[in-house]
Amino acid sequence: MRYLPLTDTDRHSMLATIGAKSIDDLFVDVPAEARLSGPIAGLPNHASEMAVERHFSNLARKNMAASHHPFFLGAGAYKHHVPATVDHIIQRGEFLTAYTPYQPEIAQGTLQMLFEFQTQVARLFGCDVANASMYDGSTACWEAISMAGRVTKRKKAVLSSGLHPHYVSVAKTMAHFTGDALDAALPTLEAATDADRLLAAIDDETSCVVVQYPDILGRIADLSDVAAKAHAHGALLIAVVTEPVALGAIRAPGEMGADIVVGEGQSIGVGLQFGGPYVGLFACKEKFVRQMPGRLCGETVDATGKRGFVLTLSTREQHIRREKATSNICTNAGLCALAFSVHMTLLGERGLRDLATLNHANAVRAAERLSAVPGVTLLNDSFFNEFTLKLSKPARPVVHALAAQGILGGVSLGRLFPEASELENGLVIAVTETVTEDDIEALAAALKEALA
Repeated sequence: MRYLPLTDTDRHSMLATIGAKSIDDLFVDVPAEARLSGPIAGLPNHASEMAVERHFSNLARKNMAASHHPFFLGAGAYKHHVPATVDHIIQRGEFLTAYTPYQPEIAQGTLQMLFEFQTQVARLFGCDVANASMYDGSTACWEAISMAGRVTKRKKAVLSSGLHPHYVSVAKTMAHFTGDALDAALPTLEAATDADRLLAAIDDETSCVVVQYPDILGRIADLSDVAAKAHAHGALLIAVVTEPVALGAIRAPGEMGADIVVGEGQSIGVGLQFGGPYVGLFACKEKFVRQMPGRLCGETVDATGKRGFVLTLSTREQHIRREKATSNICTNAGLCALAFSVHMTLLGERGLRDLATLNHANAVRAAERLSAVPGVTLLNDSFFNEFTLKLSKPARPVVHALAAQGILGGVSLGRLFPEASELENGLVIAVTETVTEDDIEALAAALKEALA
C-alpha cells in the first residue's frame, strides 16, 4: 500500500497554482454518469493502516486466480508459462529502474535490448522494420489507422467485424477527435470471415483495411486478396495480432501483403497482470518508416569502429516539436518489452514453433472433446489455440455457472458484444500449453451440467 504524504495545505497550494477551485474541477470532462457522487459503498471514511490492508486482502481473496483454476480465458489476454529466467533478468537493477532514455546513447544496454526487440518483432510479423514498442495492442491499432491516414491523405478506415471490440472502441474514441470515418460491423456466428464485406467496402476513399489475424472468434483467413484489393485502390492493409504465439505456426501477415502489422505482445514474457501493463507491437514496410509512431533504435559504430546503438528516429512529442510528432500516446512499457525480448530469446525460432505446435494440439484436443458435449457446436473450421463454441443457451449465465464450480470457462460473446443478441450463445475458448487433460475434462463435465 502506498503512503501519500500530501496535506490539505499542499493540495490547496497545487490547485491554486493551476487555477482550479477543487479536485473535482480536474474531472469536468468525464461524463457525470461515469463519476462517483459520493464515497464508495462498503468502505469506511477512516480506518487504520492495518484495517485497510486487512479489508483489501479479504476483497482480493474473492478473485479467482488464473493459476489456481482450470483457465480457458483469452480474447486478447492469454495465460502462457513464463520461464523464471525472464523475471530474474528484468529484475536486474540496470533494467528495472530504466525508463525512457532521454540521453539515449549513454544507456547502451537499454538501446541494444530495444534493437534486439525490434528485430524479433519485425521477423515475427514478416515486416521490414519495427519500433521500440507501444503502450498496448489496442492503442497500437489506432496508431496504425492514424499512420495510414498520414500516408494516404485519406480519412476512411474499413474495420473487419472480426476485430476485437475493445480495439474498435479505442479507435472510435480517437476517431471522434480526428474526424476519421470508421466502417465497422458486428461479427456473425459463422465459420467464414467477412472477407467479402471487406472487399466490397474498399474504394478510392479508403485509407486502410484493418483485419485481426486470427480474429476475435479464432478464425484464420488468408489476407492476400484483401491486400491486393486495398493496394489496387491506394489503401493500406493493417493486420492486428493479439496472440503472437500463433505466428510460430501460421504465415506472418507481412508475407501476405500487410503494410502495417500491430499487436499485443502480452503472450510472450508478460503475465496476465489483471489486464496490464502490456506491450504493444508495431511493424511496417520500410518505405513507411518515417510515418511510424514511437521510437526506433539503430545500430552503428563509434569513432573507434566499436559497435554501438543510437536512437535513430524518435517522433514522440517529448523529443520533437509537438506539431511534428506522429503520436502523443505512444508511451511504451520498456520493462514489458524487455520481458518479451528475453522470453523470445530463450525460445528461439525452433522453441517458438514447438510452443505453437503444443498450443494448437491442446486446442484441437479440447475442441474435439467439448464439441461432443450435448448442446455444443464448434463454429470454426480453422483455428490456432482459440475457437468459438455455439451453445444451446446464452453463454453468459453458463460462464457464471462454470465459475461457481471453480472453472474459468471462456469469454462469452454476449459480454464482448452486449448490443448483439444474435451473438449471445457464442463462447470463445482459449487453450494454451498451460491447460491439462484434467482441465479439459473438468470443463467438459461442467459444461454438460450447465447446458442440461
